[in-house]
Amino acid sequence: MKKTAAKASAAKSKSNTKETSAVKKPAGKKAAPKKTLAERPAKPAASAKAPRVSAAPAVKIAKKSPKPQAALSSVTTTIVAAIDVGFGNHLTLRGTGPGLSWESGVPLECVADDRWAITLPETAQPIVCKFLLNDTTWCAGEDYTVLPGSSVVLSPVF
Repeated sequence: MKKTAAKASAAKSKSNTKETSAVKKPAGKKAAPKKTLAERPAKPAASAKAPRVSAAPAVKIAKKSPKPQAALSSVTTTIVAAIDVGFGNHLTLRGTGPGLSWESGVPLECVADDRWAITLPETAQPIVCKFLLNDTTWCAGEDYTVLPGSSVVLSPVF
């Protein structure tokens, strides 16, 4: 009987061990075995002879995208006439270009005592024009040619 009691006691202690281990470890998860120092990978030793290389900052190169059509419409041509036409008079512009014709003049805006200006929308062709005083008297000389997208100051003579 002593052997049977000893076996029962051993079985009971085994079941207690299983119960405590079941309480400590959640069911379904296995603990990873710990690595010994011999099993861990060695860190590479820093060599005194190896040169230090510093990485250059990364540079992002953006591709140039073609300009959308809406951005092109913001390109304008500005023509300024530097002349004092006297009180009560005004300047007009005739020619070929956006909004211009040789049959009727487009009025310029008086921006100072001796400055008259007009801003024309985008065009691909050069603008050929001439100033008129009160849309009746042509200025002297040849026609003016203005490149598209530029801003010029011209001095007409009457």
